[in-house]
Amino acid sequence: MPKYVQKVRIGHVKELEICIHPDGIVPVLSFLKNHHNAQFCCRYHSDGRTDQTIVYNLLSLRYNSRIRVLTYTDELTPVDSSCSVFQASNWYEREIWDMYGVFFADHPDLRRILTDYGFQGHPQRKDFPLTGYTEMRYDDEYKRVVIEPVELAQEFRKFDYNSPWETFPAFRDPKADADKAKLLDSEKPSEEPPKLKEK
Repeated sequence: MPKYVQKVRIGHVKELEICIHPDGIVPVLSFLKNHHNAQFCCRYHSDGRTDQTIVYNLLSLRYNSRIRVLTYTDELTPVDSSCSVFQASNWYEREIWDMYGVFFADHPDLRRILTDYGFQGHPQRKDFPLTGYTEMRYDDEYKRVVIEPVELAQEFRKFDYNSPWETFPAFRDPKADADKAKLLDSEKPSEEPPKLKEK
C-alpha cells in the first residue's frame, strides 16, 4: 500500500486525507475496508471536480472516524472501478460518468443514469455550453417529442451607452462652494487663544 500513497495530510475539518496514484484505488480501498484496524464501510463517492479529482469519502462505524481518499485522472485515462470493493459505488460511478465524463474501467454497467441515452457531452464539465447542444421539446403539430439543434440567433446590439452617472446634474456648484469657503474663513476668530506662562 505505501507505494500508492503520494501525500497524507489533515484536512480543514481535521479529517485524514490520502492522495493516491490512480492505479492504487482498488488495493487502497480494499485495505481500508478489510484491515481490522480500519474497517471503513458506508462509502459514498463524491463528484469529480473541474481538475478531474475523484474523492472517496469513507466512514468507519466501529472506530467512528472518517477518511478521504483522493485520486486524479484526465479526460482520456480511465480509472479503476471500485465496484469490486464497494457494491454501492455502482450508481455513484455511473453518475460521475454521466455528469463529468470520467471513465471507470471494469465497471459492470457503465451507462448514463441522469441524462437521456442519446445525450451528447457531460453537462457538469466547464467546457460544456450553458445551453447545451440540442433542444428537446414536444411539438404539438407532430404530436411527438422533437430534438433540434440549439439556435441562438440574436440581433446585433450596440452596447455603447452613456453612463447613467453622466446624466445627473452637477449637485455641487463650484461657485457656491467657493462662496461657502469664504464665509467659513470669515467666521474664524481673529484672536489667538491665550498662551500659558512658562516658568
